[in-house]
Amino acid sequence: MLKLELRPQLSRFWSYGSPILALLITVVIGVILFAALGKDPVRGLQVFFWEPIKSSYAIGELLVKATPLLVIALGLAVCFRSNVWNIGAEGQFVLGAIAAGGMALLADKNTGPWIVPAILIAGVLGGMLWAAIVAWLRDVCNANEILTSLMLVYVATLLLLWLVGGPWKDPMGYNFPQTKTFESVTQIPRLMKGSRVTIGVVIALVGVAALWVFLFRTRLGFAQQVGGLAPAAARYAGFSARRAVWIALLTSGAAAGLAGALEVAGPIGQLTPYVPAGYGFAAIIVAFVGRLHPVGMVFSAILMSMFYIGGELAQSRLGLPKSLTAVFQGLLLFTLLACDTLVAYRVRVKAAARPVSPAAGTSSLQVSTPDVVPQVKEA
Repeated sequence: MLKLELRPQLSRFWSYGSPILALLITVVIGVILFAALGKDPVRGLQVFFWEPIKSSYAIGELLVKATPLLVIALGLAVCFRSNVWNIGAEGQFVLGAIAAGGMALLADKNTGPWIVPAILIAGVLGGMLWAAIVAWLRDVCNANEILTSLMLVYVATLLLLWLVGGPWKDPMGYNFPQTKTFESVTQIPRLMKGSRVTIGVVIALVGVAALWVFLFRTRLGFAQQVGGLAPAAARYAGFSARRAVWIALLTSGAAAGLAGALEVAGPIGQLTPYVPAGYGFAAIIVAFVGRLHPVGMVFSAILMSMFYIGGELAQSRLGLPKSLTAVFQGLLLFTLLACDTLVAYRVRVKAAARPVSPAAGTSSLQVSTPDVVPQVKEA
């Protein structure tokens, strides 16, 4: 019989081993799933874990997918470490894309290369604006940031659909709801020819280093984390809870907006209804699988991008639905939550109590009682 026993202190081993165990369990469940769908499990695993890295071009596509996931996850890590639950990074990603797309549409053939930094700044400001709404509602109205940030995702998506189907619609686009293709001068510079990898990868890695310094080498980063772990201690130390909320949400919004700008001015090259690709929600899984650590999130972003590419390949090569990507993402999240139990608890084997069989003619419970001998006095 198994039972969970509370550890005297959190397990450092399982803090890092839990994501690995969750991934292994996800793979095992994936094998069962492929077999249940009548597909070769080995071929299925090959599509998800080998095809995305088998060539230099495949690795480039892997980095293209991993870049927005990593950038958004870096901002979310600041929020989650501060105990601020920003679930609406997808909406901030879309607003950043809209702002960056609006700036790109202003360019023409005579525009100089200064437009690229302007596009990135516009994306950052767009994401911060959308996150500032959440921060204001939390600060002034005491509204739950989970609900407000999530609802604003749908507002941002509807705004995008209105723009690409109305004011910004390409008149030469055969009535498709999309903007015109951006001028070549607005394109984010690529790292090498023959690949879609842009300087966004470099920006993401710089963000990894910057976040590490902020969290572990600055007083402000320390204040953010103390406010998340122990609000009472933070108040006693004089750290402002209001400032922590604004810093966390604005940082997260800026990162998501930057990811949106890198996406529309990079691989996509225009605004379309398909800009919301679910990166903002997948980045939540990336952040937690990476243990909210900058370096850990690099590897989890690569893993999540493998799921994206694997889902697309499974659709084209195995005839499976594209929603299989979301299935693997959900499996990884749920197995991680289950495996995280091992961080605070250890599994013990508890021996079942065996009934004692009394011997024949004897009682299983013997009670010793003194003999009571009445004394009779003779008269």
